[in-house]
Amino acid sequence: MATLQLTHAPILNSSAQLLILPVNTAGILLDPVLTRAKTLFPDNYQRYYRACRDGNLSVGSCLLHKRSREQAGLGISSNGNQPSYIANLIISDHPYHPARARWLEEALTDCQQQLIPLIRYQGIRRIALLARPLIYNNARDHMTDKLNAENSVPLDWITDTLPLLTERLQALPKLRIDIHLPKSVEIQEQIK
Repeated sequence: MATLQLTHAPILNSSAQLLILPVNTAGILLDPVLTRAKTLFPDNYQRYYRACRDGNLSVGSCLLHKRSREQAGLGISSNGNQPSYIANLIISDHPYHPARARWLEEALTDCQQQLIPLIRYQGIRRIALLARPLIYNNARDHMTDKLNAENSVPLDWITDTLPLLTERLQALPKLRIDIHLPKSVEIQEQIK
């Protein structure tokens, strides 16, 4: 059974072996952490963007990427703290559209199925998940309220998203999963 921990620590400083990044099918990254990850992990972004451009991604899926290791130069010294894998969780069809429960559930199920062989055969024990794209922020998203009303109601972090993450991710064996929250979200209690 996986241990889930909520944290405010920066995800890009994490020592996780695998990062889970919630993204969309449009290939547009608006979240500052995702845009930073785009430059830190260009091999992942190129694969993700190519899949978006070619129409190979569907909402509710997970694009798992094994990172290529640099063999020479200064980059090799920084690879010790970088993840070996990145899971691009496809939770929306556009960066301005919030995730829907069905999409998030399907994406987490797909991710879970792809993680099991990595846990068993590759020794993955630490995962970090970026939660900010999963949290509806009224200040950031006030311009899209009309669009959201037409498409879907955004998920609530406490009543919808966190229980879904807990249900899908705690079933994974022998893992520590850090869920990285923005500082605006209060950590009330640890997940059991």
